[in-house]
Amino acid sequence: MVHQHVNHLAILVAALIQWVLGAFWYSVAFGKLWRSLVGQKNGSTASSAAVAMISSFIGGLFTSFILAHVILWSEATNFPWGSFIGFMCWLGFVAPLLFAQTLFEKRSYLLFAINVSYWLFVFVITGGLLAQWQ
Repeated sequence: MVHQHVNHLAILVAALIQWVLGAFWYSVAFGKLWRSLVGQKNGSTASSAAVAMISSFIGGLFTSFILAHVILWSEATNFPWGSFIGFMCWLGFVAPLLFAQTLFEKRSYLLFAINVSYWLFVFVITGGLLAQWQ
């Protein structure tokens, strides 16, 4: 296999976008509802929140790095095509796993909807950005 060169700045920016979107999604947009659905009291301590936020950013770097390779392998070179590749990855790898996890954990379908829609936005936006900005 030929080594593919990815745009590391695009990966970093994509991870930052994911991180900001996650902060918005799970605090401003759905924070109160999400916390009640997962059984979390009035938030978490500053140290545990910091660890979670750092972990979230590192996870975004990994997700962006792998998706950048999928984008390159698919030869997507524009935002719509990259978004479609991101959507297909979400549909094949994220949504079914979250759905099964929801069923096994006997969690609310509303919680599933909040989580799976966040990941949908992440994969579509990240896929589009990485395809456009190679």
